[in-house]
Amino acid sequence: MSGKYIIGGLAGSFAIAYFCDVLIAEKKIFGGTTPHTVSDKEWWEATDKKFQAWPRTAGPPVVMNPISRQNFIVKQSES
Repeated sequence: MSGKYIIGGLAGSFAIAYFCDVLIAEKKIFGGTTPHTVSDKEWWEATDKKFQAWPRTAGPPVVMNPISRQNFIVKQSES
């Protein structure tokens, strides 16, 4: 019984969110224009080519969670 209200509420909220997104982003109710850097395919391809041409100068790979790897050295404290 309550499932249909939950599904209906979710569908309604998605519909409202979609309507607001189209109204604000596509119809531009607050003004403004889409920058040519976003809408120009040629500009995007040139930028992508430039970024792919940069040399990759990174250090060695980093272990994100060294505790789970258990490859660290624990020094014994001298007492």
